[in-house]
Amino acid sequence: MNKVKTVYDHIRSNNIKTLLLVISFPLIFIALIFLFTWIVVPAEQALQTAISVAIPTFIACAVWLLISWAFGDSMMLHSAHAHEISDTDPKNREIFRSVENVALAAGLPTPKVYIIDDDSMNAFATGRSPKDATVALTRGIIKKLDKLELEGVIAHEMAHIGNRDIRLDMMLITGVGVTVFAADVILRAAIYGGNNRDDNKNSGAILLMVWLAFMVFNWIITPLLRMAVSRNREYAADATGAQITHNPQALANALRKITTDSRVECLDKVKSMATVCIANPSGPREFVSSLMATHPPVEERIKRLESMV
Repeated sequence: MNKVKTVYDHIRSNNIKTLLLVISFPLIFIALIFLFTWIVVPAEQALQTAISVAIPTFIACAVWLLISWAFGDSMMLHSAHAHEISDTDPKNREIFRSVENVALAAGLPTPKVYIIDDDSMNAFATGRSPKDATVALTRGIIKKLDKLELEGVIAHEMAHIGNRDIRLDMMLITGVGVTVFAADVILRAAIYGGNNRDDNKNSGAILLMVWLAFMVFNWIITPLLRMAVSRNREYAADATGAQITHNPQALANALRKITTDSRVECLDKVKSMATVCIANPSGPREFVSSLMATHPPVEERIKRLESMV
């Protein structure tokens, strides 16, 4: 007889998978540079090139991450045209209380609550840590879900906060931005610097190979890894949210409703926001794009929730 997986089994499994995937990012990055440059230079020189490229890239990622850490949450809320509410506002007091109650059940500080004036159904969490976190909800999700379903969504977002997924999202978005910029710099160096007669005759070829490694990493490896990481974090947040409310069915019902109208128009051009929302804010996807989607199929999420005991 097969053992039935509990909420804790789902959380533990997803956390282990995510850790392995995050560790694989820098390892694959270094390996790609080494393998591509090995085509044109000996292995020892290829390894030196990989290290010399990786170190400044990681430093640039760290610097940009600090900038994102300081301003990323406010930029996300601004992109969503969200505004803060409080328990002193009679119209929003019940919503604020729901967030407060779920936070208490999760053992976390009550986050700030923001409302997005959009009739679709979506939500996201942001912030540097649980102490300064924010939960943003659309008007549509507040109106169209019942109280238990809405608490399930809030618990899902609180799970992202408690699981430190916001920090992970910032790392992934920052890393992609830096490596895309670095690839452009390296290509320009290969075109304009490689033709200098004082340079080593292999320098242009080495730079071209490094650029190709960056391109493979940015446009093939990174989307696949981001997809895997984000999907695992969504499963983990679903499982943790179910643990917080002790009502996985409520979240499953909420997901069924949300996927019928999850598009947030102001986020159509902010692709990086897709990873932090409970459902794709750009609306229905074509088959190819859904294969690379950051969110797992809603049918599978619902199936896992309904199997929890």
